[in-house]
Amino acid sequence: MTGEVTLTGKVLPVGGVRQKVLAAFRAGIREIVLPRKNSKDLDEVPQEVLARLRFHFVGSIEEVLPLALDRRPRAPLAGSGAARLARARARRVPERRMPARS
Repeated sequence: MTGEVTLTGKVLPVGGVRQKVLAAFRAGIREIVLPRKNSKDLDEVPQEVLARLRFHFVGSIEEVLPLALDRRPRAPLAGSGAARLARARARRVPERRMPARS
């Protein structure tokens, strides 16, 4: 997560939305919370990436908290770096340990 919130709870726009969205996509993140004023910045993101992500546009911290603090586990996107890492961990052979010398 990145961004700024005022003392009154207003969510402020952020910069570098294209780079942040692409990095999140590569990491296997499927849902992204963005300030409402940044919705126009998604024009810079490729359509094939946008089609595989879910966006939540918020204006206040009250809208952010239920989204950010949801504890349901989510599976990583297929083909993402996180998905490849999960597959590699599942294939990993248990390490053999040598018996201790007396």
